[in-house]
Amino acid sequence: MNRVCSAARCWPLERVLFALAGSVVLVSAALVAFVSPWFLLLTAFVGVNQWLYVAVGACPASIVLTRVFRLRSAFDS
Repeated sequence: MNRVCSAARCWPLERVLFALAGSVVLVSAALVAFVSPWFLLLTAFVGVNQWLYVAVGACPASIVLTRVFRLRSAFDS
C-alpha cells in the first residue's frame, strides 16, 4: 500500500504534507501566544521547508514520509 488510507480514503504525499505543515503552524501560533515569541522560528522553519518542496521537489518531511510510509505524490503515474 503506497498511501495513507483511512475509511476508504487515501491521501497522497502532498495532502499529508499540507496537513502536517498546517498542524505545526497552529501549534507554533499557540506556543507563541502562551509561551514565547521565539516559537515563531518554528513557523519560519515550516515556511522554508514548504518553499524547499516547491523549488526542489523534496523537503525533509517528504523524504521521511516517502521512505517510512511509502507515500507517493498525486502526480506520479
